Amino acid sequence: MSSIENIRKMSREEREKRLQELRAELARLKAQAHRGSLENPSSIRKIKREIARILTVMNEEKLGKSKSQVAATAEKQ
Repeated sequence: MSSIENIRKMSREEREKRLQELRAELARLKAQAHRGSLENPSSIRKIKREIARILTVMNEEKLGKSKSQVAATAEKQ
């Protein structure tokens, strides 16, 4: 599991590759859950959260927000 800081340190290509890996893993886990052979159901939730973190950083980058602007927004809430 990656923290948000580790995700921000990754290059765009690394994030995209990790996102593809996580989505494939999520699909595999969902198939296991459907078959009833999933040993750790909480792993689906963890994968979804990491996907969301990566997408958040990618969206921030797309919108051109700097880390300081993101931190300032988080402090206001």
